[in-house]
Amino acid sequence: MTTGTVELTFRQAVAAALAQEMARDERVVLLGEDIASGGVFKATVGLADRFGADRVRNTPISETAIAGAAMGAAMAGLRPVAEIMFSDFYGVCWDQVAVEIPKARYMTGGQLSLPLVIRGANGGGLGFGAQHSQAVENWAMCVPGLKIVSPSTPADMFGLLAAAIRDDDPVLVFEHKALYGGKGPVPAGEHVVPLGRAAVRREGDDVTLIGLSVTAGVCERAADELEAEGVRATVLDLRTLVPLDAAAVLAAARRTGRVVIVEENPGQLGWGAAIAAILAEEAFGDLTAPVVRVSGGNVPLPVAAPLEAEVSATVERVVAAVRKLA
Repeated sequence: MTTGTVELTFRQAVAAALAQEMARDERVVLLGEDIASGGVFKATVGLADRFGADRVRNTPISETAIAGAAMGAAMAGLRPVAEIMFSDFYGVCWDQVAVEIPKARYMTGGQLSLPLVIRGANGGGLGFGAQHSQAVENWAMCVPGLKIVSPSTPADMFGLLAAAIRDDDPVLVFEHKALYGGKGPVPAGEHVVPLGRAAVRREGDDVTLIGLSVTAGVCERAADELEAEGVRATVLDLRTLVPLDAAAVLAAARRTGRVVIVEENPGQLGWGAAIAAILAEEAFGDLTAPVVRVSGGNVPLPVAAPLEAEVSATVERVVAAVRKLA
């Protein structure tokens, strides 16, 4: 058995996970725009050379066609991994993603399963503008039948994508575009991270910071600043929204009594609202202060960096929220 770790960028972790699963299971096939040449974010580099054109298929510029082909391939016995280049473009294929794919197992009484993954770039922070910068996990969280993955580290990107490919239900994997270039250690050899388990990134007794994807890192950097002020924070990285590790959320909240939820999505019906509701219903007596949410603004994201930062969930806003809470 291979032991130790290797340093990979987030995008290399995507390619490595896909390669691991394609080598393990010949039913795993890839499809998407320009993926044979590595894709616009270079997350599938080298896979076409290794596995051939039959298993790494370029598609037309049609998200509807991509999602529909993935659904048909899964129904026919394959385990497709489809790339939607920008998560904003789920709006184009939302009928397949929200209405058809998640309902198939239920509507056939379990006779049919759709073991497919749809993955692609998500989120803002890079000045891509209102139509290419949205974090859309919230859209999917409202749809019964979809599992939702949103990693924050290369190791989790690798392991959670592998688990998603092996899952017998449809899984949406959101890869934050601002994380693609970041490096981190990844276990050498086969690596799988089970869905539905949050990760405690650091432990403290004063406040719990809950993040997902890029905001998990925001929480860690905020915790560094707060520690210098004598405030010790627990940082909980959800990693998956569906299934949600509610037990980890409740345990962290009960330990500290104070919770700040940090989400990139607009706060209007954000996933943070669902977390806050769970805390209100199941941990109200353990809280010593109201749950606070730091979220993206309820506005289309601007292109200009100062304006985009103004409506984003930043370290400064998280630190200010904790100071006010304490």
